[in-house]
Amino acid sequence: MYQKILVALENGPADETLVPHISDLARRLGSELLLVHVADGWAARNFDHLKLAESDEMKADQIYLDGVAARLRTAGLVVATVLVRGNPPEGILKTADQQRCDLIAMTSHGHKLLGDIFLGSTIEKVRHNTVIPILVVRAGSGGSRPPM
Repeated sequence: MYQKILVALENGPADETLVPHISDLARRLGSELLLVHVADGWAARNFDHLKLAESDEMKADQIYLDGVAARLRTAGLVVATVLVRGNPPEGILKTADQQRCDLIAMTSHGHKLLGDIFLGSTIEKVRHNTVIPILVVRAGSGGSRPPM
């Protein structure tokens, strides 16, 4: 069903919720994983335009992606990584299209309206600009369901 899953990683605690969900799904479906992180600091956003050197943040992001990929490969999964520079929603959408992904997996932090207004919502921007299905996992959910 899903041949290639783009996994949008933040390089933060939310990834600890997303990666187990997606690795289990990929194992069950035989899917390839494409781990993507969008570096969005000043140097990343101006990298090409100003012909900048890679920042320490970008280097750390690539090391992080490589580490997550290595763990998943050890578990028998097929994994590739892409470090994108710039605007997160645009980077996720462009990479998903270029790499012909058929599912985008992301985490939600559960912000309410004011949080989304002030912090922005990558998920909202992605979901309104793609036809690719999106799997959203609530950060910190640990796979458990809220009480009913």
